[in-house]
Amino acid sequence: MQIPLRAQLGKGIFLVAAPNLRDPNFRQTVVLLCEHGAEGALGVVVNRPTAMSVSEALPQMPVLEGQRHVLFSGGPVQPNQVMLLYRLDQLPDNSHHVFDGVCLGGDMELVDKILTTTHGKEAFRAYVGYSGWGPGQLESEMKIGSWITVPADPATVFEKDPTRVWSEILATLGEEFRVYADMPFDPSLN
Repeated sequence: MQIPLRAQLGKGIFLVAAPNLRDPNFRQTVVLLCEHGAEGALGVVVNRPTAMSVSEALPQMPVLEGQRHVLFSGGPVQPNQVMLLYRLDQLPDNSHHVFDGVCLGGDMELVDKILTTTHGKEAFRAYVGYSGWGPGQLESEMKIGSWITVPADPATVFEKDPTRVWSEILATLGEEFRVYADMPFDPSLN
């Protein structure tokens, strides 16, 4: 099994919670970093599905009615705001490109387009809240070993079982992390 290269901090990478990260907001999470710079960082947790559907969170969108797209918990910041992540062959002008045809934002018409076309590769995910760090905060967390960085890939975000993403990535990081890959989530730490 090939060990993925560690990635530099920047948009389009995964922040994989180290096994010793106990913060209940981020324990056993994988965060897609969507923005990183002098102002701080912003991302969404890609492996925390909620029990709520996107149609419940966005009832004003008739195209979602009756569909069972799961709403994900993107992080603890602005938990009442819904953010959309898309994978498209052609990125719209009003979107924020993250990596490899994946963008954040855009408008609700994109959801309609994705759901009413048959392009198998195009997809979207909806997140309630996001993960944010002030200037230098993420870098400080990196220095104490809270996060492992690996290159992001669209399949992990849109196609894999989100409940297995953290474990699967850890299993690829070598022997020192493989032992943690099957570590059960401990709800008593929340």
